[in-house]
Amino acid sequence: MTKSLFPLPEPLIIPVQGEESGYPVGRIFCVGRNYAAHAAEMGVEVDREAPFYFTKSSANAVLSGTSCPYPPGTENFHYEMELALAIGAPVFRATPAEANAAIYGYGCALDMTRRDLQIRERKKQRPWDLGKDLEQGTVFAPLTKASDWGPVTDQRIWLTLDGDTKQDATLTELIWSVEEIICHLSGFYHLRPGDLILTGTPAGVGPVLAGQHMQGGITGLAPISLHLSDAA
Repeated sequence: MTKSLFPLPEPLIIPVQGEESGYPVGRIFCVGRNYAAHAAEMGVEVDREAPFYFTKSSANAVLSGTSCPYPPGTENFHYEMELALAIGAPVFRATPAEANAAIYGYGCALDMTRRDLQIRERKKQRPWDLGKDLEQGTVFAPLTKASDWGPVTDQRIWLTLDGDTKQDATLTELIWSVEEIICHLSGFYHLRPGDLILTGTPAGVGPVLAGQHMQGGITGLAPISLHLSDAA
């Protein structure tokens, strides 16, 4: 076997409520425009024929409670509070029952976004990578096992910025359910343990500045927090 020229970082391990072992982060899939009110505030329409996705690098993920520097290259850095689901079993071309059975757990997540870069690239019909896949730009709170939480119904999802509520919705507003997302996405990928899916953000996204503090939550799940420090 060919030896590696240099070591790669170990995968991020997300704590799991009530467990000694954690969940290693593999691939991160994100569902776009999965709340109608958020799509409207972004000036776009929802594609109700099928969900669509973008990806974020696992190397850029961090845990809740982190202090991250304001990222380079942006003047409009946004928070997006989301429900994350963690895959716990291999699944391909899933039925709804198989999709439910493949869910290991759920957690709160932040999809931090360089909004000015995302919009600029979107207008040019180019990929969103510069806007979405940034260092320390995906934040995960501890997971709760699916058997200890759920099903996904009318749980509240919210985010505060320096104590002021900015996002406040319920999971009933999801356009595509967690089962529908897994069924659809597994038609294109062999989903496996370590895969995480961020299911979209409700309305109320907005800018965050250095020195500000975000806190978010979903009913029954471990809360999430992120402090934004000065640019590095």
